[in-house]
Order: sequence, then structure tokens, then C-alpha cells
Amino acid sequence: MRWALVKVALAVTTMVVVAFAVPLGLVVKELARDRAYSNAERQAATIGPVLAITTDRPQLERAVASAETGRGGRIGVHVPASGKNGKPAEIGSRRAAQKDVEAAAELGRASISPVTGGSSLLQPTAVASGIAVVEVFVPDAALTNGVTTSWVVLAGVGLALVIGSVAVADRLGTRMVRPAERLAGAAHDLGKGKLGVRVPEDGPKELRSAASAFNSMADQVVQLLANERELAADLSHRLRTPLTVLRLNAASLGDTSAAEQTRAAVEQLEREVDQIIRTAREQKAQTRQAAAAAGCDAAEVIRERMGFWSALAEDEGRTVRIAGADHPVRVPVARPELAVALDAMLGNVFRHTPEGTAFAVDVHNAEEAVIVLVSDAGGGIADPDAALLRGHGGGGDGSTGLGLDIVRRLAESTGGDVRIGRSVLGGTEVRVWLALDDRRARPGTRRGHRLRRTLGGRRRRTARTGS
Repeated sequence: MRWALVKVALAVTTMVVVAFAVPLGLVVKELARDRAYSNAERQAATIGPVLAITTDRPQLERAVASAETGRGGRIGVHVPASGKNGKPAEIGSRRAAQKDVEAAAELGRASISPVTGGSSLLQPTAVASGIAVVEVFVPDAALTNGVTTSWVVLAGVGLALVIGSVAVADRLGTRMVRPAERLAGAAHDLGKGKLGVRVPEDGPKELRSAASAFNSMADQVVQLLANERELAADLSHRLRTPLTVLRLNAASLGDTSAAEQTRAAVEQLEREVDQIIRTAREQKAQTRQAAAAAGCDAAEVIRERMGFWSALAEDEGRTVRIAGADHPVRVPVARPELAVALDAMLGNVFRHTPEGTAFAVDVHNAEEAVIVLVSDAGGGIADPDAALLRGHGGGGDGSTGLGLDIVRRLAESTGGDVRIGRSVLGGTEVRVWLALDDRRARPGTRRGHRLRRTLGGRRRRTARTGS
């Protein structure tokens, strides 16, 4: 696809350049020719007034010498004979054939005569003795003066346009091909059993949709495998009770060969069941690790959990606001773990703030991390540090942090952290920093401080706007 776009751009741009450059080149050549003959006509016109006054040879020679190109021998004057015994006068340089001069005098209009090294402009002028002809020599170099330079400029502009169009087409092709290549590679990896592979949702709209569908499919595959392995482990555990009964019954069969065979078969069956249970547990752990490595769409999880809590918020008359969850925001945590963390934070809002207290959930997709903010308009937390520890937190009507150690451990598993502060609504703000898996952010780094200052500025601007 990339090479096809380059070839199309190359062909189209080349045709456009040829369609415009060739006519322009011909026009430039014609303009140079017209300019040369116009200059010759102007020089011939300077001799015309002198011929109208006199045909005296010395005066005409001075007029020819004072002309712009007279000293270069490029102007000549053909004066007809005066009287019966007079002779034609030839002043200056002559290059045109006699017949061409006589033809120009008879026609009474300017004409061009080809000569060696160029051409001559023959301009007839009426004098007392007849028609005089002023001849101006135009060399071939004057006819093509500036044409070569103009053609080189046109060729350079055309080449630049072709190169530019090819570069743009290659860039567009790369933008289209790379997401498709990533999608194909991810499909191959998923087919090989790499359950944690996911595709970034970027590129054109159609490829973003395909990447989103692939990620959803991969999440569903992981979930189906987890359910299947859970079922295998559960069935294996259920076999333990009848196996225990069989083993006890086999022990009471005596010492016959059939009894020994039965006891050996029961022991073999127990070993097989134990092996199935161990395998199911290992595969289940691998599936969970793959799901955590693949991450999830935080925006989708937030919309889902807010849809659950919104019904209770409506019953209690609470105002709910969600921001930043209208676009996919992938985070390197498993979907169930993020859902549990959100439920912990939202549950605190409902348990420890009065009915009618407003709350909000904001998502900020920063360069090195994803920040989830849960804010309320309650009374705040007296001891934010203690609120992050299991089993601690204040009571009463203020927003406490009971259970927020779950949220803290989730954030720290990605290299992030959790901070509690004052929200723009007047109550508590729980800020969960989820560092992206390819750029593990550490709290306290320069970039982290800069991001916190940015978020603080945004919150202050929001507060001023709301007031």
C-alpha cells in the first residue's frame, strides 16, 4: 500500500508538472524572442526622426553611431537614390540580402530577414527620395537570452514538487501501514498464545476501530480461557470426594490381586487429578498475568462503574460529573482490579458523605501516566496518610479513606502512587497516578512534579470558573 501510494503520487505530480512546465517553457522562449525584436524596433525607431529631417550621410552616420548598438555594427540604413543621377546610400552595417531590403521597402512594413548568426529587422521609413530601410541585427543569443535560466528554474520547481509529493505520500502511507502491520503482528502473537498482546488504538479511523475490536476480542479470549481453566480446576476438586470414597473402599477389599489392582488404579487416578489441578492453577495464574499485562480501557471501566453507582446517586439526590472518559485510555492494570479500586473510592463517597453531596470522576491521559481523580463536596479527611492504611481512617461525616490501601497497592504496582487532598468541590480529592507500563514514573521525579503542578493549575482554573 505504501509503495502504491508513492507511485500514484509520482505519476500524478509528474503529469501536472509536465502539463504546466512545458507550456511555460515555450511561453518563456516566445517572450524572450518578442523582447529581442521589440528592442530592435525601438532602436530602429530612434533613426526614423533623423531620416524624416535629412538624408545627409554625415548626419546619418552620427545618428547611427549614437544609437544604443550602433557602435557594435548592428544598425544599418539603406537610403534610396535621389534624382536621376543619384546613387543609393549604405550607412552602417549591412547583413540582409538586397532582395529582402527591396521587398521591405515595397511592402512598407517591418519584416524579418534571416542572416548569418541571427536575423535582421528591416524597418521601412518614408524619406524625400522614397522609402529608406533601417536594418537592426538581432543575434541568436539575444533571442534566447534568459531562456536557459528560466527552464532550469522551472525544472527545479517541478523536481521539488515531485519529491515533495512523494515524501508526503510516503508519510501518509507509513501512517496507514504501520497500524495495519501492528495489528497483523498482534494477531500472529495472539495465535501463538501470547495472551497479553494488545494494539495501540491510533492511525486512521477505520484502523482505530479495527484495533479496538481486536483488543476487545483479545480481552474476551482471556476471559474465556480463565473461565475454562476455572471450570477445569473446579471439576478436579469435585472429583476428590468420590476418589476418597473409592480409596477407602479399595482398602477394605483385602489382599487379593484384584484388590491390589483396584487400589493401584485409584492411586493413579488421584495422581492424574492432582496433576490436572496443578496445571489448571498454573494456567490460571498465567492467564491473570496476561490480563494484567494487557491492561484495560480505563475510560470504559469508569463509564461502567459510574453507570452502576449513578442509580444510587440519583436516589440520594447527588450530582454526578464525569470528565475525560469519552475516549479510550489504556492503563497497565487488569480490568477487575481497576473496577474494585473504583468501587472502593466511590463507596467511600457514599458511606462517609451526607446524602445530596456532589461528586465527580475525572481522567487525565498525560504523557507518562494516567491520572484518575475522584472528588466530592463532603467535609474532607482529617488524616490523609492514615486513610491510605488498611483499617484506618476517621469516622463521622467526613470523607475518609477506608479501604484506600487497595487503591494504593494498585497504583504502586504500576510505579505510580495515590495522593489525597482538597478538591475543587470543597471536599476530598483522591488522585490515583497509574504509570504507563513503558515509562514507569516514579513519584517525586521532575516530570511528576511538573505534571502535579499542571493538574493543580487546571484545578485552580476550574475553581475560578465555577465560582
